[in-house]
Amino acid sequence: MTTTEIYTKPVNASENFFAKLKQYRAMPTAGYAYATRYDKRAANFLGAIYLAASVIWLN
Repeated sequence: MTTTEIYTKPVNASENFFAKLKQYRAMPTAGYAYATRYDKRAANFLGAIYLAASVIWLN
């Protein structure tokens, strides 16, 4: 394995995870400043992220 392969694999995994996380439209992503009325509180927003991340992880 080259050093490029060693560093590229984790970067690709994290980029793919965030790409999947962006598919959940209720969460604001980079460049978009919108939120549903449920996401205006930090605890609700973090809960939505935990829920989406767990769904992605289980799939």
